[in-house]
Amino acid sequence: MMSSPALAASSSLLPFNCRAKHCAGLFPSFLRKCGTKITLSASSQQIGFRFAIASSAPGSNGSVKDLSEAETAPQLYSWPDKKKPRICILGGGFGGLYTALRLESLEWPDDKKPQVLLVDQSERFVFKPMLYELLTGEVDAWEIAPRFLDLLANTSVLFYQDKAKLLYPSDHYGPTQSSLGGTVLLESGLLVEYDWLVLALGAESKLDVVPGAVEFALPFSTLEDAHKVDRKLRTLERKNFRKESLIRVVVVGCGYSGVELAATVSERLQDRGIVQAINVETTICPNAPPGNREAAIKVLTSRKVELLLGYVVRCIRKAVDAEHDSEKYILELQPAQRGSQSQTVEADLVLWTVGNKSLLPKLEPEDRPHELPLNARGQAETDENLRVKGHPRIFAVGDSCALRESNGRLLPATAQVAFQQADFAGWNLWAAINDRPLLPFKFQNLGEMITLGRNDAAISPSFIEGLTLEGPIGHTARKLAYLIRLPTDEHRLKVGISWLTKSAIDSVASLQSTLTKVLSNS
Repeated sequence: MMSSPALAASSSLLPFNCRAKHCAGLFPSFLRKCGTKITLSASSQQIGFRFAIASSAPGSNGSVKDLSEAETAPQLYSWPDKKKPRICILGGGFGGLYTALRLESLEWPDDKKPQVLLVDQSERFVFKPMLYELLTGEVDAWEIAPRFLDLLANTSVLFYQDKAKLLYPSDHYGPTQSSLGGTVLLESGLLVEYDWLVLALGAESKLDVVPGAVEFALPFSTLEDAHKVDRKLRTLERKNFRKESLIRVVVVGCGYSGVELAATVSERLQDRGIVQAINVETTICPNAPPGNREAAIKVLTSRKVELLLGYVVRCIRKAVDAEHDSEKYILELQPAQRGSQSQTVEADLVLWTVGNKSLLPKLEPEDRPHELPLNARGQAETDENLRVKGHPRIFAVGDSCALRESNGRLLPATAQVAFQQADFAGWNLWAAINDRPLLPFKFQNLGEMITLGRNDAAISPSFIEGLTLEGPIGHTARKLAYLIRLPTDEHRLKVGISWLTKSAIDSVASLQSTLTKVLSNS
């Protein structure tokens, strides 16, 4: 792991070797802020920079300052080994973390085992398919959101908590044998040179498509989102304790995420609340296997979740409820098709599960737009080997990757796809570094799972057509499947023991409750 001395070393501005034409365009957006005239000096052996700025601001008289006096210069990350290949992975989700672990598991020649740096803005990896269990108290945060440093403690993978800001690839300047793949500028000012890059930045919730959604709706895609929703529900539960008024929750979107959220919240609130789910389609989970969709409809109906299908949210506005001294939100709904009436819905809490946007466009510098070949969704176009088109030293996985199946459809942005792409990306990096043929990615659909509450789920495995496991059986099978998918053996063992302990405690409590009822009736 990266020790404190290593981190300190990475914070020093060191001379570095690279092509002069690459260096000339390295900091354009940064330098524009500094003034109109820039003096650069470099040694003959290594290109070590010293910047001086001639300011053109009124009253400056063209005075020259060292860059350190005007604005902190980018600082070069110091890799531990100057000779071994350097792989930088941006993003620590399913695609990024699992690529790093795959690279660690492979057999490498001593002189070719790469240095792997994983960069993520969070200190924790989040197993997103199980965020819903945080709302029911079924899992603890450490089980589904372990720290990267803990997960990577027994590996050679380095971790740096930061956020990627700008990307300057140079592998398209010359042949693929170039000694430098490119450079990444992080928000902290740290500059990371790489030989190989993996884009695994994922996506973020897209709320800015409807007026009021950014201000008044809560997304549910990160650990912070889950904590915010849990805190809001706790606040509403306290305010409405022993009151006749019901807590009204509206979920926008009825894809997998929306349905799972509606089922989870309705189970938590029970008779203390009303959950409404809005969807532009006339059905829920339109792309799900029929068994999963039918199981979800059955559960939502039993919990009296009101489905508003065939509607789009036109806007969200806040309304103050003076009588109950609380904030409420009004959603104006417009029918997606003619023949239905517009309507308004009132809510104490609005949960947003519609739409995601890629984080890749934010990486492109202003002076070099369209550096990466991105599709309309902001995902990088890749070849069948997961390499970004036109950039043989850059791979993209998960939500950052735009790869089509044989039928021409884009692969879905799911955890299952990211898992499998990480496996191929790790292998293909090994193959590229060792001059071996790369493998084309082939997605194998293993089936689909949906959680429907504390002891309810549905699973439709792809290898048995028409089979759906639902209820407690589906719930147990889903948890076992995800336990196997947790990142490391050590973490799987800890979580497995924790879940077994909780299950034993719940079983004893259930037995005691049953005995109490029997004895009281006898």
